[in-house]
Amino acid sequence: MTDAELAAHLAKIAGNILIEVRDSGMFTGKALGKAGDQTANQFLVSALREQRPDDGLLSEESRDTDERLSKDRVWIVDPVDGTREYGEARTDWAVHVALCVKGRPKTGAVALPGLGIVLRSDAPIALPALPQRPRMVVSRTRPAAEAVAVSDTIGAELIGMGSAGAKSMAVVRGEAEIYLHTGGQYEWDSAAPAAVALAHGLHASRIDGSPLVYNNADTYMPDLLICRAEWAEQVLAEVAKIST
Repeated sequence: MTDAELAAHLAKIAGNILIEVRDSGMFTGKALGKAGDQTANQFLVSALREQRPDDGLLSEESRDTDERLSKDRVWIVDPVDGTREYGEARTDWAVHVALCVKGRPKTGAVALPGLGIVLRSDAPIALPALPQRPRMVVSRTRPAAEAVAVSDTIGAELIGMGSAGAKSMAVVRGEAEIYLHTGGQYEWDSAAPAAVALAHGLHASRIDGSPLVYNNADTYMPDLLICRAEWAEQVLAEVAKIST
């Protein structure tokens, strides 16, 4: 399989596994999230070690090492993005599988198992026409103050949603135009969504407009903007005003 085919296949199968773990009835509450994370992670890590043994690997659910830092090709995965939503049998959670090459998100797949779909960098879908009023996806429990302020300025409709992957893919799928996040994330939260978004012609960057760079020693990423290209300049300008 190509890298893109492998990413999509692994994301889909991991999603299926997670649905089966949840539907088994063996776990509830936090135990369900833990079981799902561990089971999906074991599959993803084992499969990538088997299929791409020479590449580096970073997963939210595995102990990180310095080995990946010397690799040009590094897979970055999040077995369950949105553990709370997964446990509540919602649809706004995701599985992330990305390949970053020299720090850039080159290839990726984001599975939305609750919807039965996989968005992938090698099979972009057509973007719909822009609506007159933009829609901005934000956390359903703790919307970032900066996102709320920007939405007020540009007249955007706020849509609460769960995981980072679900919010990013809402833009890809045409359910929203802007995803602005300032509350802090890690590399596994955005690597696959960024790869998919960029392949669809969307804008993806830090909120100061700088490129997203992965496979850093410190995996913390404070902020993210994924949006329709038509809105990027204005949103970045509004964020800059807030930050000064």
